[in-house]
Amino acid sequence: MRLAGRALALAALALLAACAPRPKPPPVPAPPPPVVVPTPPRPQPAPPPPANAVAAGIELAPPASLTEEQARRALAAFTLSCPVLVRRQDRSGLARPQDWREVCAQATLANLVSPAAFFRERFEWVRVGEGKAFATGYYEPEIAGVRVRQPGFDVPVYRTPPDLTRCTKADGTTGRGRIDETGTCVLYFTRAEIEDGALANKGLEIAWAADPIALFFLHIQGSGRLKAPDGSLIRIGYDNQNGREYVAIGRQLRERGILPPGGANMAAITAWMRSQPDGGRALMRENLSYIFFKELTGPGPLGALNLPVTPRVTVAADPLFVPLGAPVFVDLDRSEADGLWVAQDTGGAIKGANRFDTFWGAGDYAERMAGGMSANGTALILLPKGSVARIRAAIARPVP
Repeated sequence: MRLAGRALALAALALLAACAPRPKPPPVPAPPPPVVVPTPPRPQPAPPPPANAVAAGIELAPPASLTEEQARRALAAFTLSCPVLVRRQDRSGLARPQDWREVCAQATLANLVSPAAFFRERFEWVRVGEGKAFATGYYEPEIAGVRVRQPGFDVPVYRTPPDLTRCTKADGTTGRGRIDETGTCVLYFTRAEIEDGALANKGLEIAWAADPIALFFLHIQGSGRLKAPDGSLIRIGYDNQNGREYVAIGRQLRERGILPPGGANMAAITAWMRSQPDGGRALMRENLSYIFFKELTGPGPLGALNLPVTPRVTVAADPLFVPLGAPVFVDLDRSEADGLWVAQDTGGAIKGANRFDTFWGAGDYAERMAGGMSANGTALILLPKGSVARIRAAIARPVP
């Protein structure tokens, strides 16, 4: 009886609990609104650089003032270039070989009157693009070297290897390279590979240098003199290049904060390389480009026209923007480089409109000037009379 009553009581309590109101669950918070991240606009690709001087645009400008001495030096270099000018096909689009014939004939008589008047009156002075110029300098270095290898002289100076050729690579590009053992056109050896012996023991050595750093800078200059302990000289000049990219090591040091923006001249770069032998060697190898030389026996180093270059007159330029052999006038923030030059050379780093490399000759002064030259300003190209009208007519003529 007790058990039955107790069970009945428990059942009643359970029924009451079931009837009791249940607590409501807390409300579920609404999800936050989705965050909309705007899609950044796609960067627009930079427009391709102009293909040549005509594509960059040309504009007539008034002649600048010249001293007779400055004009006389330029006249001698221009006259020397004339035999090439009158037959060389120009890639800049500014002049044809026949355009130069009359002005070259007049050049031989200009010394009888006034060289300055000759350049002012017989040429059209033309601005290419915006005309903003940047100029560096180069010179003919003299370093220690001998013809036959001996103790202390073990850095090879190579002539052009016979397997360096122009060929079409697998990606369809044509340029300097070599044919490998499978018959495929491949890139030529880099500076590091050549320094590690890729061309050793093949009889390609013209001479042997004492200092790899000095020879590296001679590579950059493109020509120079090797001086033996007995005082004898071997003059060498550019003959070919391995087709690999030129890298300006001064820019590398600036971008890495090793040298200040204004301190990346040749003396500062050389000092850093000598203080860090391993780092200096690695830095040189970042410049994949390697120059092959030939021995010179003439009066001076040869430029791209295969003619001797003239100190303080010859300038290297990009032949896509300056006819090689043409006079060039620059007005720069380094007054030492102001005046009239003649485009008689080219350079691996000298690319684009109004980019020039001024030649200063040999010796300590030339080394100081070339090593420290970094100048901005304006430039004008001197063309034979009538060139601008012909160019404009050709641009305006409808394409058939």
